[in-house]
Amino acid sequence: MSFARKDFQAQVPSWVPVDKDLVVLGSGVVEIAFGLAYAALPQHRRAVGIGLAGFYTAIFPGNIGQYAERSDAFGLDTDRKRLVRLFFQPALIAGALWGAGIPSGD
Repeated sequence: MSFARKDFQAQVPSWVPVDKDLVVLGSGVVEIAFGLAYAALPQHRRAVGIGLAGFYTAIFPGNIGQYAERSDAFGLDTDRKRLVRLFFQPALIAGALWGAGIPSGD
């Protein structure tokens, strides 16, 4: 159904009590839905951006799990690469909030 499922599954921490493939497919659907909503519903930009920031926050433990469990995926095959990646998730969260107009320029 999708490419790179093994790589995406490597980001699901071992302690998550749900089937890894289900988590990957579900999170993919949610991410696509946010992208479509952001493009199709500009009048709801603030709500969609806040939701997207929440989604990025919710999946951040997967990035931490990938680092802690030393799971190789998407070329992140060293501790250093996995650690550097951790610093990009807050940037995604900030970008989603900025796209939502937070903080406002008022």
